[in-house]
Amino acid sequence: MTEMTSSESDGLDESAPIKEARLWCDDGWTARVIKNEDDEGWAVSMTIDGEPEPALVGPWTMGRDKKNPKPLDANAFNTLVKTASEFRRRHEQQLHAMFHKKVTVNSDDGRIDVTLDIEPDEYDPYAMLAAFDANGEELARIRVSAGFKLTTSSANAWVANEFRKPS
Repeated sequence: MTEMTSSESDGLDESAPIKEARLWCDDGWTARVIKNEDDEGWAVSMTIDGEPEPALVGPWTMGRDKKNPKPLDANAFNTLVKTASEFRRRHEQQLHAMFHKKVTVNSDDGRIDVTLDIEPDEYDPYAMLAAFDANGEELARIRVSAGFKLTTSSANAWVANEFRKPS
C-alpha cells in the first residue's frame, strides 16, 4: 500500500459515500460491522455524523461461511438507517417527556396550563415553573428546584398562592 502525498489526499471528497463490505458511510450515517467482543458473532454499529457514540448497536448476520460477517449492502444500510433514526427519535421523545411536564388546572379566571421544564445541568440543575392562560399568555414564571414534582395538586396550590415560589 502506498501513502498519498498531501496534494493527492486534498483531492479526496470526504463527503463521498463509502460502500464497503464492513463500512458504509452515506446520508449522514456510518454503519460499521465489528467483531462482537461478548461472543463469537458480529455486531453492527450505527453512528450519525458528528456524534462520538453510536446511536444503535445490534447483532449482525454471519455470512455463508459461518466465520465472517455478511457484507453490508444498500438494502441493509437503508434498513439500519431507518431503525437507528426511529430509535434516536424515541429516545429524544422519552427525554423530552422526562424533562418537560404539563398539567391543566381550573381557576376562578379560567383554565391555566402549568408547565415544568427541567434543566439537568451537571453542576446546577434547576427547573422553570410557568403558568399560561387559555390564550397562551404567560401569567408567571419562576425558578424552582429540579426535584420539584408537578402534579395537579401542586399546580393548584401554586395558582391559589398567586404564583409565589412554592416552599
